[in-house]
Amino acid sequence: LFIDEIHRFNKSQQDYLLPFVEDGTITLIGATTENPYFEVNGALLSRSIIFKLNSLEKEDIRELILRGINDKEKGMASFKAKIDEDALEFLSDVANGDARNALNALELGILTTERSEDGFIHITLEVASECIQKRIIQYDKTGDNHYDTISAFIKSMRGSDPDATVYYLARMLYAGEDITFIARRILICAAEDVGNADPSALLIATSAAQAVERLGMPESRIVLSQAATYVACAPKSNAAYLAIDEAMNVVKNERTAEIPSHLRDAHYKGAKKLGHGLNYKYAHAYKNHYVKQQYLPDELKDRTFYNPSNQGYEADIKAHLQKINEEAED
Repeated sequence: LFIDEIHRFNKSQQDYLLPFVEDGTITLIGATTENPYFEVNGALLSRSIIFKLNSLEKEDIRELILRGINDKEKGMASFKAKIDEDALEFLSDVANGDARNALNALELGILTTERSEDGFIHITLEVASECIQKRIIQYDKTGDNHYDTISAFIKSMRGSDPDATVYYLARMLYAGEDITFIARRILICAAEDVGNADPSALLIATSAAQAVERLGMPESRIVLSQAATYVACAPKSNAAYLAIDEAMNVVKNERTAEIPSHLRDAHYKGAKKLGHGLNYKYAHAYKNHYVKQQYLPDELKDRTFYNPSNQGYEADIKAHLQKINEEAED
């Protein structure tokens, strides 16, 4: 049993096939343009072998175009068409591995081009470019190409490669990706991967996110490029990201610790009787606006969550913390 676009079957329909697959009543062959690990039930997948069909190579497309021109039974040989070498090269390249796209363009060219004096239809580069005006790229906003491209985009920014960053940005824009979605990813990268190594990165990413909502396309491509390349070129640190995740883990998995009494709210009547706010040291009254004082609960007083790196501005933060600790009054 061959089922094309098997991802269109809902869970109940796929479950219905399961007993017949198990007892050998049918040999199921399913085809899908989606990721089967997302769209096909796990029970069916566990009884299946997955084969991935890749895009055709450029030479394969070239061969199919020539076959389409010369094949008398299934092709268009009866139209007596010829294709120039540069037109053949162009169609083979722009089809992007999609045979149907290449053959559709060829058919359109043959059907809309008048015969020359020699009795043949000549597919020139000009004709070919008119028949396939825009390169087709494989990109589905909910499929693998969407997630693969955004993943490559983020990892290129994190990896400090502005060229790869702007390339994957261009792929997303060309495919019509939501510009606000792209802007949010730049924001996340600025906070997670740049952090305090360059605090300006988050400001620039935020400004870019606001700008694209006002501008729209095509101008937003410039804004996104500026923000993305800035983040890519900025010094990197994930110290702030690691700090909050570690603190969240402690809050989630450890007993809720008591807030030190001297840090508690003391504005209301009777607070002092409870010991709230007593012996609190006001930092601004001390040298460097800093005084040694316990802020974490007793159970966590020796824990460190934020470990500033030696990257960019964060190195200055690290040096500042070290300096005020060394010079602090008790």
